[in-house]
Amino acid sequence: MVPPWREGGQAQYIERPVPEPTLRTTAATRAWALERLHEPLPLGELAAHARMSLRTFTRRFQEEVGMPPGRWLTAQRIELARGLLESSDLPIDVVAHRAGFGTGNSLRQHMRSVLGVSPAAYRRTFASAAR
Repeated sequence: MVPPWREGGQAQYIERPVPEPTLRTTAATRAWALERLHEPLPLGELAAHARMSLRTFTRRFQEEVGMPPGRWLTAQRIELARGLLESSDLPIDVVAHRAGFGTGNSLRQHMRSVLGVSPAAYRRTFASAAR
């Protein structure tokens, strides 16, 4: 037990300011990932970049973006591939590599599942309109 009052000139309570809570977001990591879509970006690397545990990173990412990190990465890569297909004559395999899908087959699978069309069909439909 400590008495509530002490004699002498000592302060009775030591001030210990509580640090301001910082809301850590995944925004910087999302920007970092957008610059590296052509590279493999495992979830552990994204969480490490954000200086968060996997669980915390996944939860915060989902809260901020509305989808899991893997699905967001795929969506961003699809957008990059769409832009390349619309604005260039690069071969499908090169577009796939630059967008982070690795192979043309992987790009085809993802575009069919997300957009319902192949990269070649997408290019035929949208490349002439963009140029």
